[in-house]
Amino acid sequence: MDLAKLKPGLEGHAEIVVGEEHTAPRIGSGRVRVLATPVMINLMEAAALDACENLIPEGHQSLGTRLDVRHIAATPVGMRVRATARLLSVEGRTLEFKVEARDEKDLIGDGTHQRLVPRGLPPFAAVLDQRMQRAVSPGASSVGGATGSGGG
Repeated sequence: MDLAKLKPGLEGHAEIVVGEEHTAPRIGSGRVRVLATPVMINLMEAAALDACENLIPEGHQSLGTRLDVRHIAATPVGMRVRATARLLSVEGRTLEFKVEARDEKDLIGDGTHQRLVPRGLPPFAAVLDQRMQRAVSPGASSVGGATGSGGG
């Protein structure tokens, strides 16, 4: 697979105007009516996709594998937020991005994001199918012995 078109310095962007559907209470990540951290992270991932996805060879895609992000300022409903992702490096099939989000006033979040380009979608789909079959098999155990009973 040729990833030669993916060069450090490539940038992508994503933006929204914060609506009620983007707030912490609506998402379930808090009680204050401001941009929810998971929504900010989603924007950062969308910006990374904007930077790279159209340059990845046909039949391949990138998958988010790691995020290290700070959310450092609250953004109220009605304010525009723009995320930017800049490709820092390509090592094998791994893409490393610097990500940040800004509202109309300030930097609201920053960090790094890593994406992996699997060898191909059919092998990835087969692995996913195997995981799903294990998850629905009788007697399959859950991760860490958790039962989903809210005991944690």
